[in-house]
Amino acid sequence: MSELKKINSALISVFYKDNLDPVIKKLHELGVTIYSTGGTQTFIENLKVPVKAVESLTSFPEILGGRVKTLHPKIFGGILGRRELKSDVAQMEQHDIPNIDLVIVDLYPFEETVSKGASEQDIIEKIDIGGISLIRAAAKNFNDVVIVSSRHDYKPLLELLETKNGFSDISDRKNFAAKAFATSSHYDSAIFNYFNQTENIPQFKQSIQTAQVLRYGENPHQKGVFYGNLDAMFDKLAGKELSYNNLLDVDAAVNLIADFTEPTFAILKHNNACGVASRSTIKQAYLDALAGDPVSAFGGILIANKEIDEETAVEVNKLFCEVVIAPSYSTKAVEILKSKPNRIILVQKKVGLADKNFRTLLNGVIEQDKDLKTEVAADLKPATTKAPTESEIKDLLFANKLVKHTKSNTIVFAKNGQLLASGTGQTSRVDALKQAITKALSFGFDLKGAVMASDAFFPFPDCVEIAHKAGITAVVQPGGSIKDKDSIEYCNNNGLSMVFTGTRHFKH
Repeated sequence: MSELKKINSALISVFYKDNLDPVIKKLHELGVTIYSTGGTQTFIENLKVPVKAVESLTSFPEILGGRVKTLHPKIFGGILGRRELKSDVAQMEQHDIPNIDLVIVDLYPFEETVSKGASEQDIIEKIDIGGISLIRAAAKNFNDVVIVSSRHDYKPLLELLETKNGFSDISDRKNFAAKAFATSSHYDSAIFNYFNQTENIPQFKQSIQTAQVLRYGENPHQKGVFYGNLDAMFDKLAGKELSYNNLLDVDAAVNLIADFTEPTFAILKHNNACGVASRSTIKQAYLDALAGDPVSAFGGILIANKEIDEETAVEVNKLFCEVVIAPSYSTKAVEILKSKPNRIILVQKKVGLADKNFRTLLNGVIEQDKDLKTEVAADLKPATTKAPTESEIKDLLFANKLVKHTKSNTIVFAKNGQLLASGTGQTSRVDALKQAITKALSFGFDLKGAVMASDAFFPFPDCVEIAHKAGITAVVQPGGSIKDKDSIEYCNNNGLSMVFTGTRHFKH
């Protein structure tokens, strides 16, 4: 199985012809007999390269509007026939079936057609039948056949043809076969997921064709790989490659900032916001976000939802930070931020994100709808006699956005569109509250007139009591505890306003 095998014949049937011509010309130079179909055949003929129509093998025309072209025993026999098996060789001779040593296929662009919002009829016609069958057949018989299953592999094929003068060895063929099954499985997953939008068959199928090996995972002893296309999300203007932990923080930052429309700056550390502020200018937003926790901000991830200008960049440059993200930067701002050589500067593109979350868990995968709920004023249902003021409502909505993006159990304090402090990832809601109070006071914030948000209901009145004694005047929480009345009663007796959203925002 390891000896070199010469490519004497090739079947070529592709959708995209880009960069195919050098391959065609090289095959011709090597004396390879070429078979082809439809538009590919015309493309080859225009290159002045001899080509045989598959009909010359099958003695059967293309039918059903092109749905049936290559599905014929003489085609698949030529691909699947085992060259070293005497019975296969005898049958191929009996039925006048020639060997096909190379198959080049580029499938109909199903995913591309779906993404363009095409009609169902157009989408269905982009489900490739003959092409996918050729890929699987050729890959199965990798002992004898080279399979090129994507236009992205035209270049590697050309290199093989040039370096080995039209020969291939088993390692070449097996490598191309592995790529071919990756192509076919990805293609089928895309088709299944398209149909499953309506059919809801309980099966998990995801396929991503691009990958980036990371320096390591969460810790140096762990390997890490990112599967996805970061170039579609960001333009990187400077800095080193993103690490595993960087990516987790960047993901958290992108999802958080998406909930804000007014000029907002956020600073994140370990997936949690340690500083957030909304202001009339992005510079002031940054300064007030930083004031929320200048200690945690060291080495953090910074994100803005408006252009970072020169004045803002001057302030940001004073802080050691790993990553800066914004939709745009002024020329001067980029120059300033680049002065720190390892700082990663990203331009966030307008790209739609998935509406599902999934992660490995135990011996499987757990999937859920993404938490896309962002409360507005109409969602705030007064639970107390006293209603929040207009300014308190603004702060309650602001705080509730932050609580949604902070690890549970969490408590968030906010005032005048600024994060004052949060208690994050605690096993007790009371502990989260006490942590937030201690943190706010340590940075000199006065909690009088501030609001409090909780990611889940209060099972006891202790949280509203502690918050009230710290200066909190308004509270937002989901509600839904069998003891809601105890917290409501405390608020009513002590002049606090409290609203229910009816929506819990746990983030484990």
